[in-house]
Amino acid sequence: MNFDNFSPLTQILLVFGGLALLFLLVLANNKRNKEKRSGSNSKNFRQRIKNRKEELDKK
Repeated sequence: MNFDNFSPLTQILLVFGGLALLFLLVLANNKRNKEKRSGSNSKNFRQRIKNRKEELDKK
């Protein structure tokens, strides 16, 4: 299928449709990444290491 076979209006609509799809995919990925980052406790890194060492010492 060749893109030149479509009328200019159809080509423009396909381009905008593709861009809209990419935009939605980026938004969904950005939301997923934000949820991952907020779920991690990277701010308490030292405390997590300390807790992990204490748990290992108990075993």
